[in-house]
Amino acid sequence: MNILIFSDEQQLTEAAVQLILQAYERKPNLVLGLAAGRTPRRLYSDLVRAYQEKKIDFSLVRVFALDEFRGLSPNHPLSFAYYFKENLFNHINLRPENIFLLNGQTEKIDDHCRFYESMILQTGGIDIQILGIGLNGHIGFNEPGSSFGSRTRLQILTPETRANQQALFQAQGEDPPTMALTMGLATILEARNIILLATGEDKAAIISQALEGPITISLPASCLQLHPSVFVFLDELAASQLKRKAFYLYCQEINKREKLPIVIL
Repeated sequence: MNILIFSDEQQLTEAAVQLILQAYERKPNLVLGLAAGRTPRRLYSDLVRAYQEKKIDFSLVRVFALDEFRGLSPNHPLSFAYYFKENLFNHINLRPENIFLLNGQTEKIDDHCRFYESMILQTGGIDIQILGIGLNGHIGFNEPGSSFGSRTRLQILTPETRANQQALFQAQGEDPPTMALTMGLATILEARNIILLATGEDKAAIISQALEGPITISLPASCLQLHPSVFVFLDELAASQLKRKAFYLYCQEINKREKLPIVIL
């Protein structure tokens, strides 16, 4: 696991974008798994800038959404489909046929989830899965107790997760959804590379537990310790409770001094 600590969010996202650009140079038809939320938003802004500067061409890139709220249409302002259009898709040259989104309104949930898994396989699998982390350790909407063998499915959201969404939905005059469609933990772990982004002091405790604590279904993100190619991008606040923080910074310094590149699989 590569744990990288930066002084601020700008440096963090710039470094993450460089990793994606490195992968793109090796494979122009890159397959990206996309997470929504506050933390990845700046990453997508930087990817848009890289596209405008002609550092990346998205015409052959394929993308898969990590999750979606149950019941929301793609045009709902709080749906993840809408989020991706506003923050990424509308600003780059992704082809519509290369965009794969979970349908929060599907009536045939099991069939839809199996189809989604099959499309990931047909593209050859996800090259880089982008993740954030919830305050209870969920990745995607894999809440505590999710099996490490879980696949794309319908997930009931915990009261804590719904509470974190309360203000956004209240502003729309709605209650937060009780369920979501999400890639499973096994689906996520099949990605060749994983980028985990976390910023802010509120993420410090759960980051420490997920990266340095026991591997347990009570903390879904801890399964990332089992993956061979994980890149964790943290700001100083999110990294503040890591027990081995000094060693991670030491490794960063050695890599920088020796000019050792961060290499994806």
